[in-house]
Amino acid sequence: MKKISSFILAGLLLGAVSCQESDIAENYTDPSKVAVTSVEKQFTGFLVSTKDYVLPGYTNYFVALRTSINHYNQVTGWVNDASAQFVPGSSGTEAVWFNYYNMLAQYRELQKVYASKTTTEQADRKFFMTVARIFLYDQTERMIDLFGPIPFTEAGFLSTNGGDYAASYAKFDDPQTLYTTMLDDLKAISTELNATTINAGYQTSFKTQDIINNGDLTAWKRYCNSLRLRMLNRVSAASSFSSRATTEMAEILGNSTTYPIVESNDQNIQLDVYDINTDINSKGFKDGIASDGGWYGNTAGKKMMDFMNTNADPRLPILFEPGANAAGAYIGIDPNATQAVQSALSNAGVVAIYNRYVTSHNQFFPGVIINAAEVNLIKAEYYLRTSNDASAKTAYETAISQSVKFYNSIIAISNATGVNAAPAAATDASIAAYILKDGVSWDKATSSAAKLTLIGTQKWLHYNLVQPYENWAETRRLDLPSFTFPLDNANKQTVPPVRWTIPANEITYNAANYAAVQGTDNLNTKLFWDVK
Repeated sequence: MKKISSFILAGLLLGAVSCQESDIAENYTDPSKVAVTSVEKQFTGFLVSTKDYVLPGYTNYFVALRTSINHYNQVTGWVNDASAQFVPGSSGTEAVWFNYYNMLAQYRELQKVYASKTTTEQADRKFFMTVARIFLYDQTERMIDLFGPIPFTEAGFLSTNGGDYAASYAKFDDPQTLYTTMLDDLKAISTELNATTINAGYQTSFKTQDIINNGDLTAWKRYCNSLRLRMLNRVSAASSFSSRATTEMAEILGNSTTYPIVESNDQNIQLDVYDINTDINSKGFKDGIASDGGWYGNTAGKKMMDFMNTNADPRLPILFEPGANAAGAYIGIDPNATQAVQSALSNAGVVAIYNRYVTSHNQFFPGVIINAAEVNLIKAEYYLRTSNDASAKTAYETAISQSVKFYNSIIAISNATGVNAAPAAATDASIAAYILKDGVSWDKATSSAAKLTLIGTQKWLHYNLVQPYENWAETRRLDLPSFTFPLDNANKQTVPPVRWTIPANEITYNAANYAAVQGTDNLNTKLFWDVK
């Protein structure tokens, strides 16, 4: 059994990390295969350590998401069976847990390397540590939103503690406390980056080692403030955060010079693939969602197909392709249908699948972190909440256009072969017509609740299976769109969960600390921000 306790993963570090090529984006060297480390090289190792959960990788999609979150979000269709289909698979939750704590151990090693430098050396390289925390908090937010309390402040220090296991068992931190800590630090980071300058020599190193933003400090500022918006909006309904969320979101959105955010698709924060012959590629997407014909991985759900068909969504032919025997129709599987009906539909070859040219067989699909459509949907929700209808409408409609054009851009970079032809890109006219449809039009929604439903639906459509963790967090928080599922009365867990539970190996190897959170560690205890 894989030993994945949060304290021991520091012992699994890539013992020394390095990027030896002149341009990481063009030719990346596996950091585990070299012997010399530095702040710069360890920074790259830290970013790379979780690449398979940023880029669409096999383990993430096939093991973790295929039968769990993508079902709960109804972004895929499936045939009901007798298994405990609403219990997340242990191998999937363990894989996500293991990946995060390997990444955290890499970060602790980065801290260790940095601490070993002289004061002058630290001053020259401080910006590496500052931007690393942005990425760390992004990944940590995901873990909190999945599991609730997690080990963090004391986790990953086995290497730092000289291999002392007894001193390295990590307590579980309260999720609200962690959110507060991260939001406080991200605000400080935003201020710090505005006063940061990088000399020419280190700017070259930064560009080489930074696989996320290619050494663009302004992009890291946008990442920081956009992440703040995401986190503040996530906790905006929690009583202990609501006032702070309103104040800080207003501050960020009211001063784009001091607090730049992602505003357009050319500013999207993502891990781009430049050379599929390096380790930075999306080759795992194919087997992640399209292995064995794609069942449970890339087949369409009825709710999404019905909405996109009814409203002539311009993303429909980009994101999906009709079943082989569907005569061009886009048909999805209804989770509430009987198993016999579902099986007959699937066996007839008429169920739509995610477009292979754009998604599964596209080895250049980027690792999406934060993009313009997401930020504008957050803005739309904030403006609606603060009774600024005109700004909410503008942000909402801008987000739709940006989402469609984002997926247009994915068509252009695909290298897919042996599948369907490239779909035609959506036109400005088709986007404009879509925005006027009854199920989409802002002006036809007659209440704040109806407008929030529009926003929630567009988040769901935009995220689909590309940003699954964000999608599940938002559908849980908003309860939008409204999903119905058949009760799984054959099993103890009869409905989809509202969180994941701590993996068994963590419970085994960190039992004393786990005891403090055991009482709330179940599939039906909502996260603190999930108050609806």
